[in-house]
Amino acid sequence: MLQSWAFLSGFTPPPRSGEPASAEALIGHVLERYHDVHRAEFPEAIRLARKVEAVHAGVAEAPRGLADHLALMFDDLEAHQQREERVLFPAMLNGGCMVVRHPIQRMMAEHEDVEAQLATLRQLSNGYVAPDDACRTWRALYAACRKLDEDLVEHMRIENEELFPLFLG
Repeated sequence: MLQSWAFLSGFTPPPRSGEPASAEALIGHVLERYHDVHRAEFPEAIRLARKVEAVHAGVAEAPRGLADHLALMFDDLEAHQQREERVLFPAMLNGGCMVVRHPIQRMMAEHEDVEAQLATLRQLSNGYVAPDDACRTWRALYAACRKLDEDLVEHMRIENEELFPLFLG
């Protein structure tokens, strides 16, 4: 989805050593590793959840409401990512320290909302632990949910602890 973040030219990945990464490198990494990946993986997780909920509707341990919750999370996340891509990240790359303070605070508040959504995701999916006799689709669903959780946690950590502090100084 390069077109979604074409404003970033000459992206270089963040350094692997202990040295701090530049805003440009962090933004490029977030866009490529997280925004694009979330856009690819959420629809598949939603599809799997709908299938598991339909096929296993009569099974007590089967997830209920997981597909709808994933769809809600994806809608919220997409709106959040669009605000970052269209407003916040371009402003950051243009050096607008004062103009980005309010949008950063909003993004951080939205990250708290995502943390609450992740708690619900964990609850709806039994902590990502499928029953011993679960089918492959059910196991794949919970593996996908676990990966989404881990990716979102790391995505927010990078923004909250590495990128945003560069502008909140």
